[in-house]
Amino acid sequence: MVEDEAFDIGVYETDAVPSEVFEQVRRVFGENYREANFSYLEKNLGKLRYLSVARTHDGTVGGFALAEGRVLDLPRLPKANVQLHGLSCVGAEFRRHGLFGKLERAAMAQRRLPTAERSLSCGRCAHPASFRGFFNNPAAVPHRSRATTEWQQEVGAAVAEAYGSPGFDPVTFVVRGSGVPIGWPVIEIEATEEEWAMFAPVDRAKGESLLGIAWRPTPPPGWFE
Repeated sequence: MVEDEAFDIGVYETDAVPSEVFEQVRRVFGENYREANFSYLEKNLGKLRYLSVARTHDGTVGGFALAEGRVLDLPRLPKANVQLHGLSCVGAEFRRHGLFGKLERAAMAQRRLPTAERSLSCGRCAHPASFRGFFNNPAAVPHRSRATTEWQQEVGAAVAEAYGSPGFDPVTFVVRGSGVPIGWPVIEIEATEEEWAMFAPVDRAKGESLLGIAWRPTPPPGWFE
């Protein structure tokens, strides 16, 4: 357990999540989406290796996150450290505790990746609010200020494949969905017109999302050429 003032954070391998834990995770997912697609939750549970869960001290699950660190042979970048961030939800009464970041870090810490000069942080986002971390990173791809390069498109396609996505558009970085929505966020999404414009190609009714990738601390040489 990772101790927090209000929560205990536990991490499970996704092929061994206790049924009582999964039922509470399912409940939190349902609280975050109208018409929640629970089959989407179950399928995603098998695509990434770790599930972190935040519990209050009385045992109530307040949030969860899926994530996994892998070493992947990316185009022109063999044996790259890649952080795959997945679905995460926090219950309405438990927000503003910084749980999203704590849950993702806890899941990612379960596998110690080799020491490397840089790592690639990745996420599939269904709306501008969840993509905001990439919006605010001038080195993120895609970015509203520039078109993607051939190398970036090749890496994006490799990352989408690592997620087990059914399809990927390398120009727009739209990740194809299953054909049905994962649900509709209960919270109101506040975003600028410019932020929404990047999501114009994303058909959320078909379960599509926008893939974001960003190197940390700095991109490899030639990344923007």
